[in-house]
Amino acid sequence: MTENNGLDLSTLENWLWEAACVIRGPVDAPKYKDYILPLIFLKRLSDVFGDEVARLADEIFGSVEESLEQVDEDHELVRFYIPQIARWSSIARQTTNIGEYLTDAVRAVARQNPKLQGIFEHVDYNARAAGQPIIDNDRLFNLVQILSRYRLGLKDVEADILGRAYEYLLRKFAEGQGQSAGEFYTPREVTWLMAYILDPQPGDEIYDPACGSGGLLIKSVLAYREAYGTDSQIAPVKIYGQEINFTTFAMAKMNAFIHDLEAEIRLGDTMARPAFTSPDGSLRVFDKVTANPMWNQKFPLSIYEEDPFDRFKFGGIPLASSADWGWIQHMFASLKENGKMAVVLDTGSVSRGSGNQGSNRERDIRKVFVDNDLVECVILLPENLFYNTTAPGIILVINKAKKHPGEILLINASRLFTKGRPKNYLADEHIKQIYEIYRDWREEDGLSKIIRTEEAARNDYNLSPSRYVSTNGKEEYRPVEEILVELAEVEEDRQAVDKELNDILGKLGFGGWLNG
Repeated sequence: MTENNGLDLSTLENWLWEAACVIRGPVDAPKYKDYILPLIFLKRLSDVFGDEVARLADEIFGSVEESLEQVDEDHELVRFYIPQIARWSSIARQTTNIGEYLTDAVRAVARQNPKLQGIFEHVDYNARAAGQPIIDNDRLFNLVQILSRYRLGLKDVEADILGRAYEYLLRKFAEGQGQSAGEFYTPREVTWLMAYILDPQPGDEIYDPACGSGGLLIKSVLAYREAYGTDSQIAPVKIYGQEINFTTFAMAKMNAFIHDLEAEIRLGDTMARPAFTSPDGSLRVFDKVTANPMWNQKFPLSIYEEDPFDRFKFGGIPLASSADWGWIQHMFASLKENGKMAVVLDTGSVSRGSGNQGSNRERDIRKVFVDNDLVECVILLPENLFYNTTAPGIILVINKAKKHPGEILLINASRLFTKGRPKNYLADEHIKQIYEIYRDWREEDGLSKIIRTEEAARNDYNLSPSRYVSTNGKEEYRPVEEILVELAEVEEDRQAVDKELNDILGKLGFGGWLNG
């Protein structure tokens, strides 16, 4: 892994908290991110631009001063150009009219870099209420000074620093506003693991239908660059993402821009209106697909039953109370003939319904994927990795071109973590260990088990790694969330049966009998 993590999670959170405290009072808590995040991005842009100028000084011009002069004359010398007004050194020196200055600065960056247009236009640090600035000059000055504390160049912080900052501000201040339930950051170590598993190849097109701030897509490109370098003779990977939330969509665009990636990031509701389609109106397909959608998301059944793209005919209609297998089927429908996908989901998505008598929609959809030999691997992650839940989560890998037909690799990585505050994390050796088990396709006592699809069928399509790989006799438990989703499915089925029975009774002249 090539990224540096000088700004660790605890330091980042303390930094952001201090920044938020500066503007407490005049700004409602859920809006803190709207003021802080654009400035963090501006700081990052300025620092990355400074890195570019320093590189040119070392390689060509001999001094930073000469390098800056040349860059000001010829913007093509750098990947993106930051005008003088928006360079952080200029911003940090400003003492008066800071709101107007910052607004002019972010818009100047957008004018110089067309790829950022449509992102910054709504930012106004000079906004007023009752004739007075919402954030006064002194508060803005102090905010800038706090944000000046850390350098945010490419070698200074992890690739998705914006996503991590957004997640903290969302969790800390936007809960209760209806915003945080499904929007949570994928830990960097999980994104690295998924990128290695996807194994991007030259020319691959990689798609994330719930891309958030773009972390999974960025790590896929970085993993590719680790393997193949930046040789212009080798076809690069291209990334594509769709995101429903404007703030995170903007950050995905920003992240792709900073890393100079060939990216198409589009705004919109993927399940209702997929943005990537072919000329004939069908879904566009990709070599690799990756995502961490909201777990157990609720969609009306009409999304599935009236789908014009036939995404849900392969496995069947998912639960209205849990879209986990709806997302899986969308991703599967977006794969090329030999494509591979990796998705992070709630643990219950691979076990709910197994062992129940009668029909169960999630189990029945899993059955279709297992019987068609499409499930390649399931990885159970440790608890307390994710920001807004202590639930462990799983990585599900589906592969249309499995190297080991008829087999499924189950990895119980629940004990492979380093204790942290406030969250646990996978250390580099854990990522390496899990990935090598997958790559080498091997069984390891207490960690992994290879089963045949027939064994999965005998176990009623329960694919939970803890079902097959025990860790020191620790009993498997069912999270409350999993039980609640199953109860919701029972209620859905009851309502469907009641409706059918009412229809029959109505034809017999007993309409409304069930309702008394």
